[in-house]
Amino acid sequence: MTAGSGLLHIETPPESLVMSGGLFHGLQLWVNLPASDKMIAPKYQDIRGGSVKLLSTDDGGALLRVIAGELDGHQGPGATHTPITMIHASISPGAQITLPWRSDFNALAYGLAGKGSAGQERRPFHMGQAVLFGDGDSLTIRADESQDSRNANFEVVLLGGLPIREPVAWYGPFVMNSHRELQQAMEDFQAGRLGTVPADAK
Repeated sequence: MTAGSGLLHIETPPESLVMSGGLFHGLQLWVNLPASDKMIAPKYQDIRGGSVKLLSTDDGGALLRVIAGELDGHQGPGATHTPITMIHASISPGAQITLPWRSDFNALAYGLAGKGSAGQERRPFHMGQAVLFGDGDSLTIRADESQDSRNANFEVVLLGGLPIREPVAWYGPFVMNSHRELQQAMEDFQAGRLGTVPADAK
């Protein structure tokens, strides 16, 4: 979703999933827009599991889902105004991945489930923790040999993008470049001038 000039929305899991129960992950990521794009028309994109680019490592130790951006020439379906790459990796116990990464991008990894390590130094991290990578043109993640009984693999989101390097001002869900722009966003919200995400007809 691109909020742009303003968009009212709420994230809810599908009713069938709520009724059937089970474990699912909800991850909300906010990607800032450059000042020149802040007020573009809002847009919503529905990316389903079947539309992501599926890749595997040469040894079969990891499944990679390219959601947005590109990995080694493979493009994900997510359209972004700020250049980013977002990947969901499922890494088998004991397996390691080293992925090429744009050297002008920042990079982080977030543990969705399981445990492992990051970098050539094998710095440990696990579910609910994030790792920030330094400069370089590759990212390395390794899954521990043994995972807990709830998680077969180390599930990780890899994310990075081109830094915007502009001032950021935020209040609640509003992200702008200045306090005056925040005030205008609040006034637009109170006056009902924000758009809405169309309901899913499926």
